[in-house]
Amino acid sequence: MLSRSLLCLAVFSASTPLLADTVWLKNGDKLSGKIVLFDGGKLVLQTEYAGSVPIDWSKVKTLESDQELLVKQDAYTGEKAKSLKAADDGKVTLANGDAPKTVELASVQQILKPKPVVEDLVWKGNVDMALDYQRAENDTDDYDIDFKTTARHGRWRHIAEGEYNREFQDDVVTTDNWRAEYALDRFLTDKWFWQGRLVYKRDKVEDLSRQRTVGTGPGYQFWDDELGAFSLGSLVNRTDYEFADGSEENFYSLAMKWDYNRYLIGKRVEFFTSGEVGKPLSGVADYALDAEIGLRYKVTDWASLNLKAERDIIHGTDESDLDKTRYSAGFGVTW
Repeated sequence: MLSRSLLCLAVFSASTPLLADTVWLKNGDKLSGKIVLFDGGKLVLQTEYAGSVPIDWSKVKTLESDQELLVKQDAYTGEKAKSLKAADDGKVTLANGDAPKTVELASVQQILKPKPVVEDLVWKGNVDMALDYQRAENDTDDYDIDFKTTARHGRWRHIAEGEYNREFQDDVVTTDNWRAEYALDRFLTDKWFWQGRLVYKRDKVEDLSRQRTVGTGPGYQFWDDELGAFSLGSLVNRTDYEFADGSEENFYSLAMKWDYNRYLIGKRVEFFTSGEVGKPLSGVADYALDAEIGLRYKVTDWASLNLKAERDIIHGTDESDLDKTRYSAGFGVTW
């Protein structure tokens, strides 16, 4: 009798569908899945039948969820709800025990899963790796590792980037350099921010062996949501050059930065470009450019393939001239 009861319970459990979040649209459609995030006017619903589906928030009639979610009605403060309950058209109820609260969907700025320490932390990034082995008249081994990560909470955004390049030709090192950058943004409004950043570059092969840059200035975030982001920043920089022969130069410059990425084909393909162009205020160089452009294809939710081109130019005096173009293809991890 006991074994029969356990068998019935197992069959019932297997046949009972997992609880799913539900979104009702204004045109009468109903979608089921798991709410991942609402940000930048897009509600992202993870479904079994279509993967990650972005939904225009203006098309949502109401919604419900059994998850604990942080609902923010402005850019910096939010209320943690044990669950969301469907309400009248254009509204949703934040269920919190004996004190449910019904709010207008139009007033909601962001919905996300609360984090253990910093509840409104949004963390994303990627690591790209490329390896190239060529065996011919000249044997070539080429290694390239890049990473970029962004963490945002409240009015603050932290950005860390780095890369390492190393190349051998017939066991002789022809390229050996690395770069690290950290930037801290303080949002003054929803769009305007002020940035401070540090950059360090080290090259063991080129005459320009070290570069150190400290900069600060305003920036503007055009958008930043699940489908991509675009920002521009202007900086006043102090740069120090150190050459292989021990000589040094330093100067101030004005620079413009850009950072753009856009997901295509159902968030499977990402187009991205970022870089900086600067003009020194003294005669040490005419201009400097450090830029990249590429595509990233998501094989799974975390694994990706990438193809990109990088350009690094310093045009000025003969001692500091540099012009490099690098193409790479490889694999990586995205989160």
